[in-house]
Amino acid sequence: MSETISCPKCQCPHAYTIDQMNICPECNYEWDPSEISSDVFIVKDANGTILNNGDSVIVLKNLPVKGAAHPVKAGTKVKNIRLVDSDHNIDCKIDGFGAMALKSEFVRKA
Repeated sequence: MSETISCPKCQCPHAYTIDQMNICPECNYEWDPSEISSDVFIVKDANGTILNNGDSVIVLKNLPVKGAAHPVKAGTKVKNIRLVDSDHNIDCKIDGFGAMALKSEFVRKA
């Protein structure tokens, strides 16, 4: 029996190999195992859904903003997010606030 292969995108443990390519049956991601680097990071929302650059998300709770008179309200839709590898792993622009960094644990995919 061969060793188990985990998908680098969704961490599914059921990936398989066909013609030197690994394939994930859950997210349909295909990758060459010789080209994968160890610095791949995955960002998940509050429900565990994987987020990608360009996705739209919805804020789940009121988020206070330093220097602003009012918080970002729950239910605010944020379009065209950009993922970054830091503590606040979503960069975006919110109407009325401008450029903002959010934590993925306070949003869900729209």
